[in-house]
Amino acid sequence: MHLDHPTTYPHRHTYGAASPLRPDGTRRALRIGLGGPVGSGKTATVAALCRALREEVSIAVVTNDIYTREDAEFLLRQAVLPPERITAVETGACPHTAIRDDISANLEAVEDLEDGTGPLDLVLVESGGDNLTATFSKGLVDAQIFVIDVAGGDDIPRKGGPGVTTADLLVVNKTDLAPYVGADLAGMARDAKAQRGDLPVAFTSLAAEDGVAPVRDWVRERLAAWTATATAP
Repeated sequence: MHLDHPTTYPHRHTYGAASPLRPDGTRRALRIGLGGPVGSGKTATVAALCRALREEVSIAVVTNDIYTREDAEFLLRQAVLPPERITAVETGACPHTAIRDDISANLEAVEDLEDGTGPLDLVLVESGGDNLTATFSKGLVDAQIFVIDVAGGDDIPRKGGPGVTTADLLVVNKTDLAPYVGADLAGMARDAKAQRGDLPVAFTSLAAEDGVAPVRDWVRERLAAWTATATAP
């Protein structure tokens, strides 16, 4: 039997690139999103970046978890930034929903941080753990880092997916575990190159001293470019 009901679908939010200006006309902070599977080291990377850059630039962090504030609480326990510079969004749904589809809660969190802590240079927005399809809306962040780890399988770069293929920086984390899990780092580098072309890839081991250096240096380059566009005539 045919029922003559109209076909309806949930509304999908769409966003263009975020304005580089705040409502008062001042330049806003550069926003960088970090996504990746559960356990890949996103929060540890955020913590390491905060430690590496907090003496140079004014930073704040927004974390995303489905029903908890666990990632934000980890950063608070590690004292990587003053408490007022770390806030959490509880998405209540798949993590990519709040970073790609309806970004309003994250935008509000970012704007509240800028209003409450004074001028910021950099806001890091960490997604909850998700799969290889997780990407950030351009209405939320200016650039995206996607974090995978060698323990998740050295075939991940070959499998691709939007996170791997389109992120502005792909981070292959936990390289110190490669000998123990049988991961072929050279093969991962070749596969990442095949999937990403000229887009950069950083191999990191946060267990090593200054192990976040490749990511830190990439963030510095993005900050320099952001500052240059703000001061260009």
